[in-house]
Amino acid sequence: MASSNFVDQIKIYCRSGKGGAGSAHFRREKFVPKGGPDGGDGGRGGHIIIRGNVQMWTLLHLRYTKHLHAGHGESGGKQQSTGASGEDIYIDVPLGTLARHAETNELLAEITEDGQTAILIKGGRGGQGNVHFKSPTNQAPRYAQPGEPEQEAYIIMELKILADVGLVGFPNAGKSTLLSVVSAAKPEIGDYPFTTLTPNLGIVSYYNHQSFIMADIPGIIEGASEGKGLGLRFLRHIERNSLLLFMIPGDSNDISKDYKVLLNELQSYNPDLIDKTRLLAITKSDLIDQELREGIKPNLPEIPYIFISSITGEGIKDLKDMLWKNLNASID
Repeated sequence: MASSNFVDQIKIYCRSGKGGAGSAHFRREKFVPKGGPDGGDGGRGGHIIIRGNVQMWTLLHLRYTKHLHAGHGESGGKQQSTGASGEDIYIDVPLGTLARHAETNELLAEITEDGQTAILIKGGRGGQGNVHFKSPTNQAPRYAQPGEPEQEAYIIMELKILADVGLVGFPNAGKSTLLSVVSAAKPEIGDYPFTTLTPNLGIVSYYNHQSFIMADIPGIIEGASEGKGLGLRFLRHIERNSLLLFMIPGDSNDISKDYKVLLNELQSYNPDLIDKTRLLAITKSDLIDQELREGIKPNLPEIPYIFISSITGEGIKDLKDMLWKNLNASID
C-alpha cells in the first residue's frame, strides 16, 4: 500500500432522492365514463447507503468524490400503479469505517463486516395517490399527496484499521522490519524517524493454513496524544486491534521507561486501550549479549515479553506462537 494511496478520512456531500408525487387520476374506460379515483402512489427517493467491502483497504477512491446524488422517485400513475423508486447510491468502504454527520458528529454507521450495509440518508417517501383519500363523503378526491423532499448532509468517513495485532513503538523500533519478515507486506524501511507514514497491514501465516492480520502503526512519540509528531492521526487505528505488541529496542537506555511513555500516550488518547492484551517484544536483540539480557530482565514491565531479532530470525517463531496463543485466548 503506497503511502500516497492511503486515505483514512474523507468528507463528502450526499443528497438522497425526493419522493415521487401521488397521482390524482380517475378511472376512465369506454363503458365507465365516471369511474372512481385510481391514482397510484409515488415511488420513494433513492437512499445513500454505505456498504462494507473486504477487498478495500483505503478511502482513496472517495478522494475526488465531491457530490453523491441519489435518484428521485417517479410519480404514481393510473390504475393505482406505483411510481418507480429512485436509484440508491452505494458507497463501498473498507471494513472498520465509521460514518459521521459532519455538523452534529452523530455516528451514522460503523462497518465491520463484508457486505454489511447501512442507510446514511433516507430518500423521501413517495406521496399517496388520490385512491387513498376516497371516503363516503368524498367519492371523487381531486388531489393527491406530494412526495417528501430529499435530504442532504456532509458525511465524514473515518477508517480505523481492523487488525488482530497492532505494533506499538517509537520510530525506528523495528516495527516495519518485523512486518516485512513475518508477512508478504513490503513497508518502507529506513534508519530515520517516521519512516512509516501510513499504517501497513500484513497477513501472518501460521500452522495448518491459519493466519492473523498484523498492523504496523506509525511510530508514537511522547506527546502524541496531544498532537505531537504524527499525533492523533494514527492513534485511532490502534483502537480496533485485538492485541497490542509493544516493540522496544534492546539497546534502549530504559526499556521500562519507554514502555510507560508508550502506555501513557495510549491511555491519554483512549483509556479503554489499557484493557487490551499487551505483549512486549524486545527488538534488535542481536545487538545485545546474553549477560546484558540477564541484566535487563529484572527491570522489564510485568507483561509477557520475548527477545527477537528480525535480522537473524531469533525469536520470530516463538513470537508468532505467543501472538497466536494470546489471540485465541482473547477470543475464548
